[in-house]
This record gives sequence, C-alpha cells and structure tokens, in this order.
Amino acid sequence: MLAVTYHGPRCVRVEENPEPRIQHPNDVVLRVSRAAICGSDLHLYHGYIADTRVGTIFGHEFTGVVEEVGPSVRTLQRGDRVVVPFNIACGTCFFCQRERTSACENTNPLTTIAGGIFGYSHTTGGYQGGQAERVRVPFADVGPMKIPDDLSDEDALFLSDIIPTGYQAAEMGDITPADTVAVFGCGPVGLVAQRCAWLLGARRVIAVDAIDYRLEFARRYNQAETLDFTRVPDVVSVLRDMTDGRGPDVCIEAVGLEASGSTLHGLLGKTLKLQAGSPVALNWAIQSVRRGGRVSIIGVYGPPWNLVDVGSVVNKGLTIKSGQCDVKRYMPRLVQHIREGNIDPRALITHRVPLEAAAEMYRLFAARTDGIIKCVLIPSGAK
Repeated sequence: MLAVTYHGPRCVRVEENPEPRIQHPNDVVLRVSRAAICGSDLHLYHGYIADTRVGTIFGHEFTGVVEEVGPSVRTLQRGDRVVVPFNIACGTCFFCQRERTSACENTNPLTTIAGGIFGYSHTTGGYQGGQAERVRVPFADVGPMKIPDDLSDEDALFLSDIIPTGYQAAEMGDITPADTVAVFGCGPVGLVAQRCAWLLGARRVIAVDAIDYRLEFARRYNQAETLDFTRVPDVVSVLRDMTDGRGPDVCIEAVGLEASGSTLHGLLGKTLKLQAGSPVALNWAIQSVRRGGRVSIIGVYGPPWNLVDVGSVVNKGLTIKSGQCDVKRYMPRLVQHIREGNIDPRALITHRVPLEAAAEMYRLFAARTDGIIKCVLIPSGAK
C-alpha cells in the first residue's frame, strides 16, 4: 500500500509499505477515506521531536471504512464509516476510567509522558499512522466513532484532533461572558480555539499571528480582532493596551515549540536544540495575561525543558492548564455543534489532493505558502 513515510528531517516520501494486519483480537483495519496533515506533524517533519524513526508512517487525523475486524471486536463491523481519535486508549486503565484517554497507561507503557498516538514519535508508542491507504486501529471498541449518516467524511475528519483540541483549549480557559480571550496562533487549532471561545461565551477574541492570510482567515472565519506581532514593538504591551492596561483574562497558547519572535529562543531551541523548542508564544501568553488570569496551553512541546517565565506565573497568581486533548469525551457534543452550524469543519480545508501529493503539501505547509490552512489527503479509490 502507499503511505507517507519519514526519511529524516524535511524528507517524507509516498511509497509502498507492507499492508497492516490484525495483530490483536481487538484490532480493526481501515481503508482510509480521508487523512489530514496536522501542524504537529510539522514538528516531526522538521526533526524536532525525539525518536522519530525512519520508516514511520505519519498521520493521526483520519477517517476510514472498516475492512477487517478482529474476533473480539463487538461495536464495529465491515463497512462501517468511522473517525478515529489521534490518541489510542485502552478504555480500562486508571486514566481511561476518568476520561483522560490521552494519558492511557496501557497503550504506551514504557513512558510516563503520554499515551499512544498514531503516526508520531516512538516516544508515543511507535504506532503507524493514517496518511496511508490502510491503517491498523488497536482497541477498536474504544476509540473509533461511527460517522453519523448525516455527516460526510470531511465533516467528521477533524473530530480526530483539531476540533476537540481547539475546544479543550478554550474549555481549559474557564471562559466567562465578561472575558477577553487572546489566542496565540492562527493555525488550524488556534482557529478552532477562537471559534470555541465564542461558543463558551467570550466577550472578545483576539487572534495573534504573523502571517497575513492566516490573520485574514481569523477575521473572516471567527470575526476575531487580530494582531500581527511583527508590526508592533512589543506584543505584550499592545495586548495590555487593548484591554484597559490589565491584559486579557484568558490566553490560549496554540503554537508550540516552533514559535517565532525571538532570535535567542530560536537559536537555543530550533537550531541548537538545547531546549524543547521555542517557548516564545508561551512566555507572551504568561506575560500578557492579566493578574489572576488563566493560561491554556495546547501547543505541542518536545521534552524535557524550556526557558519559561515561571516567576511571572507565581507573582501574577496565574492558573495554568495544559494537556494533550482527551478526544473521545468531546466527540458527541462536537458532532452536535457541527450539525447546528456552530463549527464548519470544511471551511478550514484549503487544499484537497491525492495521497501521492503529500510530500509537496508538507513542503507548502512548512513554508506557510499558497494560503494553506488545512490539507486533506485522499487515497486512491476513496469516495
């Protein structure tokens, strides 16, 4: 089968790989109908995440049709259309029983960092991903959700990651109707977080980025106020000036380890790799939020450390919440938001291409060119 395969930093190839097979009675094998390239895939593509091995099939956002079913699977059968959370969960461990499926103990038992994730570094279990014609899905009775008949695969695709992730980012901000929310990053997750901030009752939403077409998308898609940090001398001071001198009530960090804006942090984190990427956006969030405010961290950082302004966290009395998204628990309510038109997933798609064009799409996405927001890969034969 064809699959997007990692061959080192800035080198992915669409090439033949062995067909996945049932390895455990709880597995299913899907024929992939849609897959997407995620911003966090770029961290792997650029070589910033430890133990990303040559030969890894990328992709943790995908939908598919069940082709093979393990003998213990009870909830799925051949022909079912499903969307699969990016995190793999057993459904029975300490964390899964508390709906913290991102921290599953049984899908990645050799580390305490995170549970299993499709198509990512071996620090998250080494599972092959869904940017492929077929993919094996473990614990098939736990993660996959049947796609309702009234939703297309493209309506459901982003329920695998960016929509639940953006929603959790906003939810972690404990937003009230009086709140001004600043979202750092206008990539797909940041855009969804902005939309969800409105859904959770924000009074104002401010989007911070440096790429014109993404800021324009935030204005059009989310009716957000926008701030280009490259056109102001100090983004922290400007955000305070926009909010009566205090700062936003809530700051959402949706950028992660490849944040721009600081030569020093870029050198230490992105070039010399002496820290887990660049914490520029995170420090801006901490420094600009008002005293007693809330900071929600959903951007991806590689272990183990960063030069983060913890002094301001303590002195300002901030509340910080963070974490990989527990996708499964959000799926039902987000299906309803899609049905009601509160979230329009397909409006985020700027590029639809055959799976064979994935390497070029990675190049465009990494370069932030051609107006790319979200790219969907369509395997040969998919409807």
